[in-house]
Amino acid sequence: MSVERAKSFLKEKGLDEKIIVLNEKSATVQQAAEALDVSEDEIAKTLSFIVDDKPILIVAEGTARIDNKKYKQTFHTKAKMIPFDSVEELTGHAPGGVCPFGVNDGVKIYFDESIKRFEKVYPAAGNDHTAVELTVDQLETAVEPEAWVDVTKIPE
Repeated sequence: MSVERAKSFLKEKGLDEKIIVLNEKSATVQQAAEALDVSEDEIAKTLSFIVDDKPILIVAEGTARIDNKKYKQTFHTKAKMIPFDSVEELTGHAPGGVCPFGVNDGVKIYFDESIKRFEKVYPAAGNDHTAVELTVDQLETAVEPEAWVDVTKIPE
């Protein structure tokens, strides 16, 4: 179960007390924001893509959208999301709970610059009823992303 993998990962990092178990479903940015009583942009959504036939994850601000031009400049390929039915197999987490914690071996994780402007962000914790309240520094220290990238645009 992916939530157990995420919890185990966070426990190893001393952050398991930061996990929030929600009564409400938090599968979408809007649902998560409502359940946590925070703004949608504070949700750190984890997007899953295929690059060179391998899965990657990009953690971005909740309202951010992929900017195809920036994405192609960064990854040298068109943005191709992992098909819904393959997300859990390739990343270790099911849609609605995809997060950067306890992912399958070999999955590279990137952080988008869009999350840097927040004191705290709220990524999922392995399923559609959990979240974690972390500072961006705590998130970076725990996950140790492959790199920081700038591949999104924020709606006005």
